[in-house]
Amino acid sequence: MVAPASLNKRLPVPHRSLDGVSRLFPRLHPSLPQNDSASGRRQRQKQLKESQQKYVWDDQIPNVVGVPMAASVPSTDEPSLPWLLLVLETGLKIAENFLVVKLENGRQKGLAENASAQKRLAEVRTRLAATQALKSSHPDEALTSVAEEVLSAAKHIAVQHADSFEDMLAEFKQLVAEFEHETSQGNTLAEYEALFKTLPLPTIAHAFMDDANFARYRVAGPNPMLIRGIDVLPATLPLSASQYHAVMGADDSLAAALAEHRVYLLDYQELDYLAAVPGQTNGLTKHVFAPIALFAIPKGGTQIVPVTIQCGQDPAKHPLFFPAAQGSELGWGWQMAKTVVQVADGNYHELFVHLARTHLVMEAFAVATHRCLADNHPINVLLVPHCLGTLFINNAAAKSLISPGSPIDHVFGAPIERSQHAAGVDRLGFDFYASMLPADLAARRVDDPARLPEYPYRDDARLVWAAIKQWVHDYVGVYYADDAALTGDSELAEWSKSLTSDGKIKGFKPITHRAQLIDVLTMAVFTATAQHSAVNFPQKPLMTYAPAITGAGWQDAPAAQNGHNEQQWLAMFPPVDTALEQLNLLYLLGSVHFRALGDYRSNHIPYLEWFEDHQITRDGGPLKQFQHALRAIQTQIEARNTERIAYDFLLPNGIPNSINI
Repeated sequence: MVAPASLNKRLPVPHRSLDGVSRLFPRLHPSLPQNDSASGRRQRQKQLKESQQKYVWDDQIPNVVGVPMAASVPSTDEPSLPWLLLVLETGLKIAENFLVVKLENGRQKGLAENASAQKRLAEVRTRLAATQALKSSHPDEALTSVAEEVLSAAKHIAVQHADSFEDMLAEFKQLVAEFEHETSQGNTLAEYEALFKTLPLPTIAHAFMDDANFARYRVAGPNPMLIRGIDVLPATLPLSASQYHAVMGADDSLAAALAEHRVYLLDYQELDYLAAVPGQTNGLTKHVFAPIALFAIPKGGTQIVPVTIQCGQDPAKHPLFFPAAQGSELGWGWQMAKTVVQVADGNYHELFVHLARTHLVMEAFAVATHRCLADNHPINVLLVPHCLGTLFINNAAAKSLISPGSPIDHVFGAPIERSQHAAGVDRLGFDFYASMLPADLAARRVDDPARLPEYPYRDDARLVWAAIKQWVHDYVGVYYADDAALTGDSELAEWSKSLTSDGKIKGFKPITHRAQLIDVLTMAVFTATAQHSAVNFPQKPLMTYAPAITGAGWQDAPAAQNGHNEQQWLAMFPPVDTALEQLNLLYLLGSVHFRALGDYRSNHIPYLEWFEDHQITRDGGPLKQFQHALRAIQTQIEARNTERIAYDFLLPNGIPNSINI
């Protein structure tokens, strides 16, 4: 933790009259508006007016109505060539797998091989090889040779004319449309496994039915943000002492477990709105659920285990389900109840934890930063690298991923209008200060490793949060000599005001002292980097295999635990083609690691180093110390992973510097 007193030990920042140089090289000499001359302030205001014409607020964007977004994406926020090549390479791998699956299914049905599809497959493989060659010949590193820059620019133009991100999505949509959509559920798990032809089958496919893996999703899965410790059962969960005793064994009791802080709750009450109205896809009904699930740590244990599941909020309609042996009559009912929870978690994760609380929150910070902080403002210089690609990817998501007929519409259970509305309500209800990592962990009563020993997200996130906070502390200390320098900063005041009013960030307030500014900036950088990484990258290994977790139950929740069989459980899973659509989307989103945290370079050729102020970049200075801290965290987490089931989502070298996918 950073001691607030240490802020006062820095020498005052000397006034520098560098208006002309600052305008030409804004990142070389960042300055606060009150330190500029009258002409310098006029130049800042002129530049801000130009930015405000490019970055315009709009809360009426289709599919995310009510959420403040950028009305359009300025050209400076378009993706770079290395990003585009990485996305194209991943997209072509997905297309290859898709075509092989379709051709294989055609052979199994006794149909003639589709000559057109075979031709498309050959084209995809040719383009994949060409993309990989171009990618290897165009490393994402700073260029100094003029000849190299000209060559790279030529390649850039050639590739962008041939393939843009929108073109890739449109082309893939057309490819999918060439094949008749199958609406039959899989009769065996093998049919879902067979969707991975040229892509590796995730290891979770072999173990997702185990209760231990079901529990691990809560602390190391895509949504580690809902579990909370309790010392009193909610009134909506009528678990008796004898029922708890039957699950947890003779040497434990519900009263003791609650008193010893060993009981943990998942309550999906926020999904009641989605659960109220079933959705429809291709004439089939699908469901979202709002279950309650209880977990506990056995006496002397370190890991949570499931105790009971209630498949809805009303105990009068939804009985309790309890762990049971796989393959038994009660066992199939238990698997169905776990699927109910996983469907709920899929919705809670994608709509709230992922989309609303990272992508849409950082959209507001990106727009406000460009509109309110001049290019040579030190906070603009700090934050812009953490916003690169965010407006672009959010715009693409609003158009393609959460629209009618989109993958979210097909894969998730509620009518798309309800999913859109729920995500918007969650974003507008996101409390900025309450959601800061230390505050959130404490509020959910999961901050103490002595009580909850196995919580990889918490343990690794704390390391990254602390490193970011120290970096921000050192950075702020360079430009703000004292709290008076902060309160005299008119642009920062406008930024705070804009985030509150235009950006609709709940709980945001005027910034009056440096310790507060450090917390705010730490939260913004952490959200754009580590938090998004923690909820985005589990999609590939943990969510591409639909039986493990998906967005809809294609049968309603079971009314009782007994009387079920494997086929009834399988009927809850999506049709095989919908499972393939889920695979396609989540493999793409979970595969693109572009520019690691601490790797600060400009977004376009020649990819020069972003920070130019020697006070920041000098040997032993704030930036070098931050990068050193990240390398140390990398080593520490790698060591942890030798002693636990590996949790890789917060390894610094895999955390992108911004939300760019």
